[in-house]
Amino acid sequence: MIGPSKPDQDFPYWLVLLGGLIVWMFYQVWANDLYAQVMGTLSRGVQITVLVTLVGFASASAMGLLLAVMSLSRSIVARQIARFYIELVRGIPIIVLLLYVAFVVAPGIVALANWALEPFGAEPWRTRDFPLLWRATLALAIGYSAFIAEVFRAGIQSVEPGQIEAAEALGLGRWHRFRRIVFPQAIRTILPPLGNDFVAMVKDSSLVSVLGVSDITQLGKVTAAGNFRYFETYNVVALIYLTLTLVLSLGLRRLEKQMRDRPS
Repeated sequence: MIGPSKPDQDFPYWLVLLGGLIVWMFYQVWANDLYAQVMGTLSRGVQITVLVTLVGFASASAMGLLLAVMSLSRSIVARQIARFYIELVRGIPIIVLLLYVAFVVAPGIVALANWALEPFGAEPWRTRDFPLLWRATLALAIGYSAFIAEVFRAGIQSVEPGQIEAAEALGLGRWHRFRRIVFPQAIRTILPPLGNDFVAMVKDSSLVSVLGVSDITQLGKVTAAGNFRYFETYNVVALIYLTLTLVLSLGLRRLEKQMRDRPS
């Protein structure tokens, strides 16, 4: 009977094929003037895509960790608030949430800020002063925070209760137990799905183009509408996203392996 193979021992033929495809596509960009021109235009959107992803994911992770801690709290109020938020946000498609935050939540934030600052005689803040870039980033952070909260919750609950009880017996406070005992062990369970969410956010950052934010996808749409070379333009768009996600995936795999090999 043939047993299951160990993934780490498999030769990465998929990586060779994928790497070969990427190298061939970059050769086309280097050898073809049209591809090179499109790449030069779209490269300006990489900075926006990376910025939206990094800020959005960092914010979503911070919010998700807070929600996870609230959902495991001894307070029924905190647990119910966290569960309400998670189920509400998870039930709304990201693109709908993006439009809702951009055109409903953002104006509400501006109105609330103006109301709070009015007694101090501050100049009123206009809705158009809230850049679409940051509205989109806020929407992604809100959307992903609900999913990341469940990742953190599962990781925290995977820690053996006996270790927490031992830490309590040693007199460690709740914060010290979390920082020194729970989180260092939970991160090993959390890292793979958290990495998947990070890669997914790179791709979902393309949705900010619906607000006209000049990311890779938006610049691709504008370029294709101008040169009518949709095949070449969207080939380059796909190449950029594929390169970003592949590099991230390989980096995360290496990090996961290092954490698995590290002694407890």
